[in-house]
Amino acid sequence: MSNGDVSTVLRDGSDEREQVDRLDQKDNFTIPVAERVLRLPPYLFGKINEIKYKKRRAGVDIIDLGMGNPTDPPDPQIVEKLCEAVQDPRNHRYSASAGILNLRREVAVQYDRRHGVKLDPHTEVIATIGSKEGFSHMCLAMLGPGDTCIVPAPSFPIHVYSPALASANVLQIDVTKPDFFLSEISHICDTLYPKPKIVIVNFPHNPSSTTIEKDFYVDLVRLAKKYQFYVLSDFAYADIFYDGYVPPSFLAVPGAKEVGVEFTTMSKGYNMAGWRIGYCVGNKEMVKALATIKGYYDYGIFQAIQIASIIALRHAEHARLAMSAEYQMRRDVLVNGLRKGGWEIDPPRAGMFVWAKIPQYWREKMGSIDLAMKLLEEAAVAASPGRGFGPSGEDYLRLAIVENEQRLKQAVRQINRCLKVEPAVQT
Repeated sequence: MSNGDVSTVLRDGSDEREQVDRLDQKDNFTIPVAERVLRLPPYLFGKINEIKYKKRRAGVDIIDLGMGNPTDPPDPQIVEKLCEAVQDPRNHRYSASAGILNLRREVAVQYDRRHGVKLDPHTEVIATIGSKEGFSHMCLAMLGPGDTCIVPAPSFPIHVYSPALASANVLQIDVTKPDFFLSEISHICDTLYPKPKIVIVNFPHNPSSTTIEKDFYVDLVRLAKKYQFYVLSDFAYADIFYDGYVPPSFLAVPGAKEVGVEFTTMSKGYNMAGWRIGYCVGNKEMVKALATIKGYYDYGIFQAIQIASIIALRHAEHARLAMSAEYQMRRDVLVNGLRKGGWEIDPPRAGMFVWAKIPQYWREKMGSIDLAMKLLEEAAVAASPGRGFGPSGEDYLRLAIVENEQRLKQAVRQINRCLKVEPAVQT
């Protein structure tokens, strides 16, 4: 065959064009995605989101308590600094994937001021594209086939599926009783071989709003050293707390930096969710491993956002505390209103979610997914079904307190009206 021929004879002797024609005629041509994608379950919140958007396009006023997506704007000085930084042509270049040094220095200053934790901004701090990205890539840096990871249950999906996407095994432990969580870690480490490599903690917890005291971390660090596992602390909701409670940092415990890292974000307390900026701090070898992964995957956060974040950390503490006080008032509105409707709720001490136990009548009648669908269809209120966070969440709904007080009062009225149970008629 001459070099000028377009067709090529394949190994089976057929013509390449004939092969293409046969492929085109197949009815069920599929893309063979990676096994890690096949391990992911269907997204349980997808149907609710689809209906929510459809109703909004039809003009229905949906009160969205389903997602922890702040509706309040950042402090004006943060936005002003962003606008100023955007005007500088130098800020439109690629940035360092680890984050600019001045931001990492400010994070270190903040940790020292708030938690009494000393950090080296050169080796123990890295900026991330929100805490979720950093957390996911840390799992990729630390876990692989054959490794085991312990995660809290009920589980925020990223805590389960980041290790799974890294091809690790996942063990879930009920975290709503922190002492039980610690005892189960010890039991698993004594009986499982090979021992777990990573333990994930998340306090204030999403979705259950469970909180702990500093002694919990003292025991966790002791276990980590005894059994040689590492700790990933998701501290995303640390900026929002109530009634005098202050969430402790994992890194504030002596020895914590030897065994783990902590992830924090600007999304919640500073209302910068869409800006996608957070940071990972702690063990320098783990931070280095994350930096290695990020060096291959991204070119860092837009530098103007990093510069504005420095201003947020340095000058917007009053706004963060005011936002926390605002969330406390919203919490009280939602909790007190739902209690009048027969809901069983422990007011959270921190975080932006109310973990509401479904009234018994409705628990016996339908699951949390069906109840969330009912509220969306009949009450125009979006909520996250507890089943979306694993089997242990089945009897609950997660309600985000992101709307203002008037909207929350309206949501309570619509929920209680929708779920009102009429007394049985006596005959």
